[in-house]
Amino acid sequence: MNESAAIDARQALPQEADTCFARFIDVQKSYDGVELVVKGFNLDIQRGEFITLLGPSGSGKTTCLMMMAGFETPTHGEILLQGQPINGLPPHKRGIGMVFQNYALFPHMTVAENLAFPLEVRHLPKAEIARQVDRALGMVRLEGFGSRRPAQLSGGQQQRVALARALVFEPELVLMDEPLGALDKNLREEMQYEIKRIHASLGVTMIYVTHDQTEALTMSDRIAVFNDGVVQQLATPETLYELPENAFVASFIGENNRLQGEVVEHLGERCEVVLDSGERVVARPVAVGGVGTRTTLSLRPERVALIGDDDEGRYDNRFSGIVQEVIYLGDHLRTRLQLCGNDEFILKTPNAEGNASLRPGQSVTVGWTWQDCRALDA
Repeated sequence: MNESAAIDARQALPQEADTCFARFIDVQKSYDGVELVVKGFNLDIQRGEFITLLGPSGSGKTTCLMMMAGFETPTHGEILLQGQPINGLPPHKRGIGMVFQNYALFPHMTVAENLAFPLEVRHLPKAEIARQVDRALGMVRLEGFGSRRPAQLSGGQQQRVALARALVFEPELVLMDEPLGALDKNLREEMQYEIKRIHASLGVTMIYVTHDQTEALTMSDRIAVFNDGVVQQLATPETLYELPENAFVASFIGENNRLQGEVVEHLGERCEVVLDSGERVVARPVAVGGVGTRTTLSLRPERVALIGDDDEGRYDNRFSGIVQEVIYLGDHLRTRLQLCGNDEFILKTPNAEGNASLRPGQSVTVGWTWQDCRALDA
């Protein structure tokens, strides 16, 4: 994908740009005046949308969030909120709720006082403040915790308070910067569903930053995948997983088998690739050039099938491999194969009767269709 196509995130918009709630228009950011950490970022966000900025550390996603919040200023470009430019507007005048990874709660205040603070600085009447605080506590299911201090709460409860404080003054936009990073796995999953529930009930617009692809897939309406300051692809979770547009997105979203080779035949919606190990694979050309160009084949482990003699002809691609490792994961088995010159070829199969008999050293035959094998950039 060339850079101009990669950064034009607006092409994936569900509605016309004129109806957008928030917009990034050709935004760039440099801290030293030389190197750009954000390179021509374009994004239109619809009212009520939950959009996630996903990418590895240093990819530019948090910088974009900080520019929307007002803690960083764009080097170039413009940010609009409800049609109005906000580049020069200080953070406290943007009316945006913010949730940080470290919670940023006031330790000397009670939970209720923490929630009341954003309302007090807006000079709301005491009775209204009390009503809003009670409502926010109920929203995050912490009724009865108002008199406690943050140190008396668990990590998950502190995160709920931080979320409630961001929502208590009823902002139309809430920004979240890796808010679940400090939680353990079970609590993290619980909070994902809790935030998703709150978003659905309030209809507030949320921009969420994470490097956790499972978190992004679980919560988002759309995901912008960042790498090196550029949006590689903007799409729904299902589209990103099933139809990645380049090798980076395919490898960053979910587990993925990658096979290197050269295109030897290109026939419309199919192409044939000779792998570096010599095997010939039929695939769907997505981001490849003509005959003679290098490519990376992308294949999801769950799209690979164990096949027997009765399956002959069902799969376009059929190869033998040697089992290296079998891991039992409850609902499925994760089998690592030596196949097509790759010692890390992964096969995921439902935990049905018979699959558990796979053992290291065993020879197996697997297959996949050309539609499930995507030929991407090298």
